Amino acid sequence: MTAAAPDDGADAVALVVAAGRGRRFGPGAPKQYRILGGRTVLERSLRVFLEHPAIDRVQAVIHRDDRALYDDATAGLDLPEPAFGGPTRQSSVRLGLEALAVRPPRRVAIHDAARPLVDADAVSRALAALASHAGAVAATPVRDTLKRLAGETVVETIPRESLWRARTPQAFRFADILAAHRAVTETDLPDDAAVAERAGLSVTAVECAADNLKIATEEDLALAERLLPRTLRVGSGFDVHRFGPGDGVTLCGVTIPHDRRLIGHSDADVALHAVADALLGAVAAGDIGALFPSGDPRWAGRDSAFFLRRSCEAVADASGRVLHVDLTLICERPRIAPYRAAMRERLAALLRLPDGAVSVKATTTDGLGFAGRVEGIAAQATATVEAAA
Repeated sequence: MTAAAPDDGADAVALVVAAGRGRRFGPGAPKQYRILGGRTVLERSLRVFLEHPAIDRVQAVIHRDDRALYDDATAGLDLPEPAFGGPTRQSSVRLGLEALAVRPPRRVAIHDAARPLVDADAVSRALAALASHAGAVAATPVRDTLKRLAGETVVETIPRESLWRARTPQAFRFADILAAHRAVTETDLPDDAAVAERAGLSVTAVECAADNLKIATEEDLALAERLLPRTLRVGSGFDVHRFGPGDGVTLCGVTIPHDRRLIGHSDADVALHAVADALLGAVAAGDIGALFPSGDPRWAGRDSAFFLRRSCEAVADASGRVLHVDLTLICERPRIAPYRAAMRERLAALLRLPDGAVSVKATTTDGLGFAGRVEGIAAQATATVEAAA
């Protein structure tokens, strides 16, 4: 283990390798382009290095067939043109290093895009170790007892005291690792530390977090979802609908007899519209006006429960979970109190929340404004969501 202080030297570059096909993962897009907590696996890996103060540039290596997927995954990120990889991981790394050699850095941190839970500390430790070694591999100590089998029979217990699980990033002095890769192009070694070892370079290990896992299967992706750091988010929604001729209003999906109805392109459920906007706001997913514009005939007369379900799906897409919703209706008439329990029950059912996690309130404006003149109903909502950071 190396316990060196962080290296304050400049000109460190990250090489993020994302050219694999991930055939164990199953059909669909390669694993690095799957969604994890509302972002692609690749984007999460890239952001760790883009946000690290010691990394000056981040270079991605991708498969030629994935350019459109890559452009979508990295939109808005400050990245150079990607390098194109080869048929093996080792060849992809070498081609990435050759791309960097045009403006060679002093140090390089090589990372597998399929490890999106890597943290900044692992990057810092690997770079710091280069003060005394030619290379450093992020790793975790083996804590389980290991057995060697011959067929189905245990033939040996292997001491685990000196065994480590190699992970990434793996950091090197750039000139050394480029020369090492150029020297062993005819082989397919498992990682860059093995390439460095083959070249006789001194490589050390620096401990990283155990959740720096590699996503190889759907089960790994599900585990990564559970391991993502979580944050609380709050969204607010506000909506207004005017009255027109009719015989009742629909609020939270509950029909309330009245001498007028609310006018709107859909069913004009002002309560559900406000809640839907609050949910969308909590995960920065836009608003119902943009997602379901009133000029689109598809939404004409639509039950507003549809918009609420789509908002809940947006929360789920961000690996989020709705914790609480607080709704306030602002009107003089109709009277809300006799229907409030039914509205609360219906809203809780739509959100799949317990009754105690949903609040429905009503107030008047003491005769002031459009609500006071009984021209319509306003609704405001606040949603609390737990989502992936």
